[in-house]
Amino acid sequence: MDADPVDGGPAGGAVRVLIVDDDPLVRAGLAMMLASAGDLAVVGDAADGAEVVAAVNALRPDVVLMDIRMPRVDGLAATELLRARRDPPEIIILTTFDSDEHVLRALRAGAGGFLLKHTPPPQIAQAIRRVAAGEPMLSPDVLRRLMAYVAGAGADPRRARAVELLGRLGGSERAVAALVGRGLTNGEIGAELSLSVATVKAYVSRLLAKLELNNRVQIALLVHDAGEDGPAPGGPSFGHR
Repeated sequence: MDADPVDGGPAGGAVRVLIVDDDPLVRAGLAMMLASAGDLAVVGDAADGAEVVAAVNALRPDVVLMDIRMPRVDGLAATELLRARRDPPEIIILTTFDSDEHVLRALRAGAGGFLLKHTPPPQIAQAIRRVAAGEPMLSPDVLRRLMAYVAGAGADPRRARAVELLGRLGGSERAVAALVGRGLTNGEIGAELSLSVATVKAYVSRLLAKLELNNRVQIALLVHDAGEDGPAPGGPSFGHR
């Protein structure tokens, strides 16, 4: 694990990033690429999932870029460990290994994003910014495959549980959840439902509490498990912003 060599850490306001990958060339390349973004600061790196908890304790990153395949503790297990913490960092899985089962496990564990390593550097930087702000980020090809995989799951045993959980919601909450399930940002949801962004944020916070989830991606997965991908026609009226 390599700590940030600058005393006092990065400049105020910068998103603190920890890179976790067993390939030192990948770690170095990502660090160089992110160094060119003035609002992102790589505070350290780790070569294995076994080092992640200590690195997070020492370096307090906002976002962890996490590989899946590592020799001792893989990135999926490390993601589950970190997201079980009281105050976890956001996690983006960045990997060449993109089987549907691994994508689902990472996102159900609480990862805020899943990108492939061939993703262009500006998109990786933008994903870090979005996930740090609480917005999920999936590369388009991963998102298409994920939705197809969930849709094709048939009589998945999770479906009944998802339907039961969504049944706890009021009509307005359910409409917001459905739009989160379509991958819309807070601003896009607000435009769709004539709500302010602040009101949408309040709805999302309420959804997380009611559904006992810890990020928007998990709301989206729940919606897709239940087979709902948008508000019903003639659904609840929210009034005007």
